[in-house]
Amino acid sequence: MANMGTNLFQQAKSAVNRLTNGQMADSEKQAARAAIKSAYTNATPEEQQELQQLEQQLEQHNELK
Repeated sequence: MANMGTNLFQQAKSAVNRLTNGQMADSEKQAARAAIKSAYTNATPEEQQELQQLEQQLEQHNELK
C-alpha cells in the first residue's frame, strides 16, 4: 500500500509541476487537485506537508490567471 501512496504522491507533484510551467488545461487542474487529495490519504506526515504546499501552489497559480 505504501508503494501506491508514493505513486499518487509523485503523480500529484508532477501535475503541479506541469501546471506551474503553464502546460495544463482546466481539466488537468481539476485532475491535479484530485491527485493531491488522493495522495494525501496514504501520505506520511512529511508528504502531507508537501502536498499542502503543492495545493497552495495550485491555488496561487489559478489566482494569477
